[in-house]
Amino acid sequence: MRGVSELPKVSIYTDGACSGNPGPGGWGAILRFGEVEKELKGGQPHTTNNQMELMAAISALE
Repeated sequence: MRGVSELPKVSIYTDGACSGNPGPGGWGAILRFGEVEKELKGGQPHTTNNQMELMAAISALE
């Protein structure tokens, strides 16, 4: 069994925002594993900035 320091690392960057609070909003996430990147994004027509921030983090961890 490998120790935690030997496991591969994935860097995750997230952000979420909305125009008005509540209002239309969106979220994005970038997952980076070495030279490989994956982008995720989404949005809602009626949401809050906190919901979008959390959605970015949850989606990145799924």
